[in-house]
Amino acid sequence: MKRHFAIPAAVAAFGLLTLAPVAQAQSGQAAGSKSGQSGSQSAQSGSANRLAGADQTFAMKAAQGGMAEVKLGQLAKDHASSSAVKQFGQQMVDDHSKANDELKDLASKKGITLPTDLAAKDQATYDRLSKLNGAEFDRAYMSDMVKDHRTDVSEFRRESERGQDSDLKSWAGKTLPTLEHHLQMAESTDKEVRGGSASGNSNSSSKK
Repeated sequence: MKRHFAIPAAVAAFGLLTLAPVAQAQSGQAAGSKSGQSGSQSAQSGSANRLAGADQTFAMKAAQGGMAEVKLGQLAKDHASSSAVKQFGQQMVDDHSKANDELKDLASKKGITLPTDLAAKDQATYDRLSKLNGAEFDRAYMSDMVKDHRTDVSEFRRESERGQDSDLKSWAGKTLPTLEHHLQMAESTDKEVRGGSASGNSNSSSKK
C-alpha cells in the first residue's frame, strides 16, 4: 500500500516544479506587457503636444506675419504724414507685439521653434516702404495693410474653425476679433488717405 501512495506524491512534486517556471514566465510576460503599454502611453503623451502639419504651417506664418506688422508699424510712425496712419501704425505695434508674445509662449509649450526673420515677401515690402515718405508712404502702407489683414482674417478664421490643436485653435479664435478690427481700421484709413491727402497733410502741418 505504501508504494501506491509514493508514486502520486512524486508526480505531484514534479508537477509543482514544472508549473513554477511557467508561472514565472507568465508573470514576466504580464510585467513586460504592462511596461510596454506604459512606454507606449508615455510616447503618445510625448507626441500629444506636437502640432499637425497644417497647424504648424499656420503658426509659422502667423509668427512671421506678426513680426512684419510690428516692423511696418514702427516704420509708419517715422515715415507717415497722416496722424491717422501714425496712430494705425502704433496700434499694429501694440496689438501684434502682444499676440506675438502669446504665440511664442504657446510654441514653446508645443516644443516648436518659430522663425525669427521676416518672410522674403514681407522683407521686400519693408524695403520698398522704407524708401517712401509722407502722403506717398501713407497710401502705399495702408493699401498693403488692407490686403495683409484680409489675408490674416481669412487664415485665422480657418484655423479657429478647423485647427487640430485645441490650444492653437483657441488662440486663433481669441485673436480673430482684433484682426477684424484692424481690417476695419485699415479700410477706413486707406479711404481717408486716398480721398483726403490734403487732410492728412494738414494734420501733419497742424502738429508742426
